Amino acid sequence: MVHTLLSRYIGFAAIGCGLIATVIYVLMITVTLAHIETISGQVSFDMRPFGYGPSDAATLLEALGAEGREYYLSRQIPLDTLYPALLALTLISTVCWLGRRMPNRIIVRLSVAFAVGCALFDYAENLGIVAMIYGWPDVSGSMVYAASTATIAKSVMTTLAVLLALATGLIWARLPKACVIGLTLN
Repeated sequence: MVHTLLSRYIGFAAIGCGLIATVIYVLMITVTLAHIETISGQVSFDMRPFGYGPSDAATLLEALGAEGREYYLSRQIPLDTLYPALLALTLISTVCWLGRRMPNRIIVRLSVAFAVGCALFDYAENLGIVAMIYGWPDVSGSMVYAASTATIAKSVMTTLAVLLALATGLIWARLPKACVIGLTLN
């Protein structure tokens, strides 16, 4: 029964979570992260896929000032608390939806693992950013490197999860018509 319910509604979950995640992502890019960049003249921690060092972190935190650091905590972090889970749910439900009829489900399993990983590392990144903001101006190099490592890992995991979801979609599109028709009838 649970399997049947999941099968029936997984497409709705993929589309619904995807729409909500997209709205939040656009809001972050066009409002909160844009504001952080405007007031600091620096790229935010979240948008540095190759990481950052202690001097980069100090430059951003100093340029933000007290008001900018408060904005990061009160506006960006709450949105970035919702987004990783929604992105992971979108990717997972999409690959499970499209991958149900695939003969070899290893790509689905890998995609799910990477989607969960990208969310976990995004949360680790957020914790690191919060710790750096609260610890400012006494932020240790190891704290910066830990947050930066989470940022890099998040970026890698997200890229891999999205690529695997796209690959699942391509494989699904190439399945014989009988498999595709079976997918839509259940």
